[in-house]
Amino acid sequence: MAYQETTTTSYGQRLSSSFKGIASGFVMFIVGTILLFWNEGNFVKTKKALQEAESVLVEANNVSAVDPALNGKLIHASAFADTKEVLTDGLFGVSETAISISRKVEYYQYEEKSSTQTKDKIGGGQENVTTYTYEKEWTSSPVDAKNFKDPDYQSSNFVLTTIEPKTERATDVSFGGYRLPPFIISSISGSVPVDAKLTPDELAQWEKVIADKQVASDTTATQMVYVNGNVVYFGKSPSVPNIGDIRVTLSKIMPADISIIAKVNGSTFEKYVAKNGKTVSSVSMGTISAENMFADAYSSNKTLTWILRLVGIFLVIGGLKSMFSILPTLFKVLPFLGNIVGAGVGLVCMIIGGAWSLIIIAISWLWYRPLIGILMLAIAIAGIWFLKKKAKEKKVEKAAEKIETIQE
Repeated sequence: MAYQETTTTSYGQRLSSSFKGIASGFVMFIVGTILLFWNEGNFVKTKKALQEAESVLVEANNVSAVDPALNGKLIHASAFADTKEVLTDGLFGVSETAISISRKVEYYQYEEKSSTQTKDKIGGGQENVTTYTYEKEWTSSPVDAKNFKDPDYQSSNFVLTTIEPKTERATDVSFGGYRLPPFIISSISGSVPVDAKLTPDELAQWEKVIADKQVASDTTATQMVYVNGNVVYFGKSPSVPNIGDIRVTLSKIMPADISIIAKVNGSTFEKYVAKNGKTVSSVSMGTISAENMFADAYSSNKTLTWILRLVGIFLVIGGLKSMFSILPTLFKVLPFLGNIVGAGVGLVCMIIGGAWSLIIIAISWLWYRPLIGILMLAIAIAGIWFLKKKAKEKKVEKAAEKIETIQE
């Protein structure tokens, strides 16, 4: 059943919060502006670094032995990433010759979710009704229920035991005649299940650990540890989870064919450093051509740039709204009037924030790519001019209405 909490915010408290919002809004605005400028420059620098790397790339068709002629050069190569290293997870009897092994741990817990509805009151106050609901979910760590709002759920969570997640990687991985560095090893993907191998004695030890942690009132003797392939389950029934149950999933990454773009450094590799200081390296699973790997790199650069661009614009507009939130709050003594002013402020902030963002992006491009920057700056100026024109037209309309009123 949902739990509700109702609070009231006075008009004075709302005004105080709005004044505080001016400072936080200014910070958001500045952070968004800096992010927009940096992001455009980073896109250009990354693109130039990729173009430079593409121009000096050497295709290494055979890396079965270390080739001194390739030392210091940026190469593209495909080969089998292999290792003889045995990795272990002693808790669950795993011992595998693999690139990496991982232990994922999940806990079945109650999680608190909330939603708030606000209602403006005549006089400027505000009523806030927050509804809290509680759902059972698998989480990556135990959830402390002591801070739950509903008293009935504050002692609802517990765990049978705690187990640390773990990832272990091989350090000696060959790539033909070369050795792969950690930054490439960590980029190798393609995990598959690895079975837990617990002996009867180890299972008995786990059963004892869980039995000691069970709720005191639960004295029923029953199996509490289940092994099903790569999943070890702690609880009464894997098909019917209860609060406190734990699920451990084991996986491994086996030796596999990979393709890399990296700079040769003796018998290993390092990242290529372009003239502008940006680093270039890439790892793909399977035998992938250099053209496709660079195409993916260019695409990733564009995608990241658009994501950060939208984040920057959001911060700028959100910052402006927070800075000017005092205006609609002043008129909240009459809720409908405050809503009208709020809508107007929101629209103006969106237009100004959008225009400001375009100006910052344009200035950044003026610095890095002048022709494109001039075009974007012209668009931003046109937007500001349009905004001023509309404002002027409204003033003229209001003046005309006053004259007509006087004449009547």
